[in-house]
Amino acid sequence: MGRSRWASPLDSVFLLAESPETLMHVGSLLHFSYPEGEDETFLRDLEADLRAAPVEPPWTLRLQTRRVMRQPIHRFVEETTVDMGYHVRHSALPAPGGERELGVLVSRLHSNQVDFRRPPWELHLIEGVSPGRFAVYVKIHHSLVDGYTGMRFLQRGLTEDPGDRAHPHFFSLTRRPRATDAPPEPVGDVAAILASVSASLTALPAVARTLAETQIRRGQTSTRAVTSYQAPMSVLNGRTGRSRRFATQQYDLERLRAVARGRGVTLNDVLMAICAGGLRRFLGDLDELPDRPLIAFVPVNVRAQDSDGGGNYLGATLVSLGTDIEDPAARLSAIAASSRAAKARMRGMTGDAVIAYSAMLLAPAGLQVARAMTGLPLPVPLTLNVCISNVPGPTKPLYWRGARLEATYPMSIPGHSMALNITAQSYAGTLNIGFVGDREALPHLQRLAVHTGEALDELEAAVAG
Repeated sequence: MGRSRWASPLDSVFLLAESPETLMHVGSLLHFSYPEGEDETFLRDLEADLRAAPVEPPWTLRLQTRRVMRQPIHRFVEETTVDMGYHVRHSALPAPGGERELGVLVSRLHSNQVDFRRPPWELHLIEGVSPGRFAVYVKIHHSLVDGYTGMRFLQRGLTEDPGDRAHPHFFSLTRRPRATDAPPEPVGDVAAILASVSASLTALPAVARTLAETQIRRGQTSTRAVTSYQAPMSVLNGRTGRSRRFATQQYDLERLRAVARGRGVTLNDVLMAICAGGLRRFLGDLDELPDRPLIAFVPVNVRAQDSDGGGNYLGATLVSLGTDIEDPAARLSAIAASSRAAKARMRGMTGDAVIAYSAMLLAPAGLQVARAMTGLPLPVPLTLNVCISNVPGPTKPLYWRGARLEATYPMSIPGHSMALNITAQSYAGTLNIGFVGDREALPHLQRLAVHTGEALDELEAAVAG
């Protein structure tokens, strides 16, 4: 059967959660400019090149599920022959094309489940975006790789040299060898998984004490460490359907950095602040703004900086978005304080301890999801409202067979009781934000993207004043 790996416990969570309404795949929308003078033939030649290229793990891995004592056991096994005619697809927008038409197509593609009878990923070439431009949509199931890993592979499949026409595609790359002194990551074979579980159990007493301290000192304002039970009920916390909406926004990264410097906060604090400002106005327009602040679920990467990733190895924390605060500067300060308190809880923890702490902190969200799925008025306090994630990306312009990458927008996972997911990725001096929401719960999602721009304008004015 060749190379294979067992699904890690977190990989299995994404597989068990998969349903027609909760699609557990992530994606990326990439905008490219054609190489000069190659508009007419470039995509046709690229499609042929992609379909003929070699495929390496993890992109050759197909899910195999067996039941032991009625419980599903997941394993990824290597597909000996990958049908690239299935995985690589070519679409064209209706003339004259444009961003709206692209958003409609990508929203539809992101609403479709992956085929688990094959390696769970797809690549779509999209022409007709605008003169001189095309787009690429890549879909990957979260059990195969997490967003961090997918981003690293996509990045390595591009090059800083516009003249390099032979650079391997992302699915043709082999994993870089790990340094001999680097600790193994808890994904892969059974021994690695057992080692991870053992390490997590060793960390549990200290983690439990930290969690108890967080919950006992439950914050009643936006500036305390957030507990598992502080989120208000909102339009974001209902049952989701099968369809998705997708919207994008791009900012000059220096604008956010200038606000961060002016207020002595982090870039991520500013990202959450503009999202909070956008949500405050968006929900206010719908007459759906809760009196208490919305709570963000914030993923935390616990891998080494130079890791290529693989499987899922992520923690998470909770941060208040201060959406009950009208003044944008005061809201930013509240978010920064909440974020600092959350980070302080995890300071000094190992990666396994962070994962264990995250699991216990977010465990009550399972009841929150059950409430949304059943529609029953269960007396369950909510844990979170929205996911906001920030993935660092390349700092220099990249090229794909001579085509320049202009922007890269992450696309992540909404689901029952979390109808909105916001993911940002930095690239070559810009910050690119992808908004993915449930179609029924969040109509006119592009308005939220516009409102985040207005929130950044307000923050800049506050800093200047």
